[in-house]
Amino acid sequence: MSSAAPQPDRSRLFPQALRPLPAGIWAMGLASMFMDISSESVHSILPVFLVGTLGASMITIGVIEGIAEATAAIVKVFSGTLSDILRKRKFLMVLGYGLAALTKPIFPLATSVGWVFTARFVDRIGKGIRGAPRDALVADIAPPQLRGAAFGLRQALDSVGAFIGPLLALVLMAWLADDIRTTLWVAVLPAFIAVALLITYVREPERSHAETSSRTPLRPADLKRLPLRFWLVVLLGAVFTLARFSEAFLVLRGRDVGLSAGSIPLIMVVMNVFYALFAYPAGAAADRHSPRSLLLVGLLMLIVADLILAAADVPLAAFAGAALWGLHLAFTQGLLSKLVADTASADLRGSAFGVFHLVSGIALLLASVVAGILWSSFGASATFMAGAGFAAVAAVGLVAFRTGRRRPVGSAPSS
Repeated sequence: MSSAAPQPDRSRLFPQALRPLPAGIWAMGLASMFMDISSESVHSILPVFLVGTLGASMITIGVIEGIAEATAAIVKVFSGTLSDILRKRKFLMVLGYGLAALTKPIFPLATSVGWVFTARFVDRIGKGIRGAPRDALVADIAPPQLRGAAFGLRQALDSVGAFIGPLLALVLMAWLADDIRTTLWVAVLPAFIAVALLITYVREPERSHAETSSRTPLRPADLKRLPLRFWLVVLLGAVFTLARFSEAFLVLRGRDVGLSAGSIPLIMVVMNVFYALFAYPAGAAADRHSPRSLLLVGLLMLIVADLILAAADVPLAAFAGAALWGLHLAFTQGLLSKLVADTASADLRGSAFGVFHLVSGIALLLASVVAGILWSSFGASATFMAGAGFAAVAAVGLVAFRTGRRRPVGSAPSS
């Protein structure tokens, strides 16, 4: 009588850090994925729509993108603080995603730059409402020793959507003979799927009666309780943001080097494939290795990406630059979120993410406006060379600045 065949050890099928992550982390990651399928389908062709169909200038593109992202950053401060007061992060997160979903039909209906600006402005208000409460909820739900993995997973799923979106736009543009408006209509559905996922599967963590009943409105003085380490992370995030600018300029660089309107979404596909593939491994590495080393790797990738894009004269070079840009994001974005969560106390976590995103958003506004001016005045190469220069300065500063002794692996983060 033969014995039963041995069963595979399923514990070996997934990375150790991935298995214990709560279902709520996966739900928020999948919601981010579907929202990015929608948003990136739009954004991968929106610069071409603005320039080619609506006649916008490069400076206009920079101003629209910069103001849109700065708006999101400003709103994040208020939504993050409100989530600390109410201790109802899910409500604000769903509200933000819902508002963003409702703006998606405006893009295909737009007949002027003003309509697109309005849609982007309201969409970014939605992003601002959801951003800080969502990041704080990830930190609330995730085990402290796996925060890097949790933020990396959410970023990875977000990036999966961010490359599926442009790929969907690419296929639709080819199938519909470059019909941009119809392609924009198809992008509406995934946004509403994201909202449904959050409503159905995300749960707030249990809180004690004393914790929920004793809350008083936060005052500006409460921010003084955020430690110096947090403010250094905020400064670091701003410097990183100044070293790059809106990804709309990547799309326009693809057009400059000869990509057709229907092929331009491939730039965002390539960028986000590399972002998605490396965001989780980089996030998990941040739980074990020096954040400073990982941030330096990310900056070096950005420098090389900018240099390649500055010299690009064929589509292959633009794709190589986009790939390295995606690697830079993978090594830095989840890690910066982890550092915010590690340096802020639980009762101020929403406010901390709000402040971090506000400062980064202002930096993105400045970077995008300057990029648009440089492009219009001196050409695309000058824009990317300036980005490389600033990233190099940031890298030198990071090498020179010692953040102190590294915490032993496995130790609990400070609150």
